[in-house]
Amino acid sequence: MATVAESSPNDLAAPAPKPKRLVIVLLVAVVLLGGGAAAWLLLQPRPAGTGAAGKEAAATTAEPIYLSMMPSFVVNLDDDEAMRYLQVDMELMARDQKVIDAAKNHMPLLRNNILLLFGSKRYHQLVSRADKEQLQAETLAEVQKLLKEKAGAVGVEAVYFTAFVMQ
Repeated sequence: MATVAESSPNDLAAPAPKPKRLVIVLLVAVVLLGGGAAAWLLLQPRPAGTGAAGKEAAATTAEPIYLSMMPSFVVNLDDDEAMRYLQVDMELMARDQKVIDAAKNHMPLLRNNILLLFGSKRYHQLVSRADKEQLQAETLAEVQKLLKEKAGAVGVEAVYFTAFVMQ
């Protein structure tokens, strides 16, 4: 049997007690289990229409509703070299009938603003596909802005050019 006098200095510097390791392991396990449980809860499918996320999901899965903007938009294009014009047939797309009804109600103002937008373009600004897509984006922004201001209607998702003629 070893006595106090016979113990070496190495015996006094014993490793940290094992309960600290056990606490750390338990904390790591709790964090992992908690994270797994949170992920499981967040990834569970929810019925449509529950909460804000449910309303957003329902809005994006609803069938699209199209509104034709007939008659065609016809404007003169600004060009120093020749007399040019643009003719565009267009449709709006939303997924809420209330938005379509608001667009119908404000059709004269929508058509006015779109004609002014189209008439402000120069021929060379509308030649490439990217140019036409830019005009499409500008038109969508104009429609969304006007409907939000005048009717509080938000929901026109797209503007589609169904005919586009320049001469």
